[in-house]
Amino acid sequence: MIGIVLTIAQITGGILLGIATLDKWDGESNFFNKIADALDPFQTVIGGSLIVFPIITFWSNFIYSIISIVGGMLLLTHVFGKVPALEANLRKLSYQLMPFKAIIGIALLVIGILRLF
Repeated sequence: MIGIVLTIAQITGGILLGIATLDKWDGESNFFNKIADALDPFQTVIGGSLIVFPIITFWSNFIYSIISIVGGMLLLTHVFGKVPALEANLRKLSYQLMPFKAIIGIALLVIGILRLF
């Protein structure tokens, strides 16, 4: 059960994080933009899933777990202000990862698709 939820979170998180690159590949059909617009209200849930579930299954897929946790942190940047004790450190880490947002998003999307097989 955790595996399929994590796979869905990886694919959807990858779309949300990699939308800039996916939009360039898509051309004028705006397929990925429409998906990202539909997923946007669920960004917090997807980000939380990308942090919690990989921690539970950390040792089974170490590299996948690290990429998922980093993607989750990027998706939860807007939530970090609500955790006063950790706010400064979490925001700093998230902003340092921001230049790699599209790369992490595409990696999450590929990992999620590979996990389907």
